Amino acid sequence: MTLDDLRVFVAVCRAGSLSAVARDLGCTQSAVSQHVRRLERQTGTALLERHARGVVPTEAGRIVQAAAADGIAGIDGALRRVDDLMRGGGGTVRVTTGATTVRHFMSEAVVAFRRGHPGVSLEFHTENSSRSCFDALAADDLDLAWITIGAPVRGIEQRPVMDLPWVLAVGADDPLAARTELAPADLTGIRHIRLPENSASRAHLDAALAESGIRIRSDTSAADWDTALLLAELGLGHALVPALPGWQVPGSGGPLCLVPVPALPPLAVGWAARRWSSLAPPALAFADAVSRNCRARAARQQ
Repeated sequence: MTLDDLRVFVAVCRAGSLSAVARDLGCTQSAVSQHVRRLERQTGTALLERHARGVVPTEAGRIVQAAAADGIAGIDGALRRVDDLMRGGGGTVRVTTGATTVRHFMSEAVVAFRRGHPGVSLEFHTENSSRSCFDALAADDLDLAWITIGAPVRGIEQRPVMDLPWVLAVGADDPLAARTELAPADLTGIRHIRLPENSASRAHLDAALAESGIRIRSDTSAADWDTALLLAELGLGHALVPALPGWQVPGSGGPLCLVPVPALPPLAVGWAARRWSSLAPPALAFADAVSRNCRARAARQQ
């Protein structure tokens, strides 16, 4: 068993495909299979189940995957910190986020962090959901993930930073725009612009509506919160979205009004890391800078 065997196995579990990993590594599928077979000989059991559409880890494979991903992440982090020490540089902070996260939650903090830590490199890796961010954090050489706080994930520590209340984005000429706030029952007649099915915010919202006994119709969907707002502005429906820092408020005179729906449970967002105690000082400083800035912006909007 080698470190490369474990790296390849974790990559196969994440991709669900031997051929996809072979393409990423620039090798043959046979070479990838050899890494997996060595692990299976070492453990004495099958670690993957082959299906028509790819592979999935067996119960034993999931145990090996979790342990290997955690161990590899720790080793990679240690090697990177040693390299930074030997080079005398300020280090690198690697963050995985959603497509619009930097704009809405980090823009001011990134500028301030760069001024205070000019020798530190910042790398941002975009994913399309919190689940994908968790997977990337577990499998890749990343420090932090900005995510929607959710159920515990093995090997990942989550830290809430702020709660986002829900608002309904409506055109300025919509009758609902005159309301100062809405109750869940008021949402029954809206044409809802759905959020992505695999997003944590969509799951949170669906659960909240179901608990309130509310069913809303939808014939449009959007890939992210910003796109949902744009579609609402174009008149394609109503966007029920978290109120992000810096967004306009009712009565601002823009093409959209954001009407609060206070009865819906707010959406918690924040940081995730494999192990906070093992983060390098630059990563901790960056996480703290973003958290302070988000809380300050939220306080200014109240």
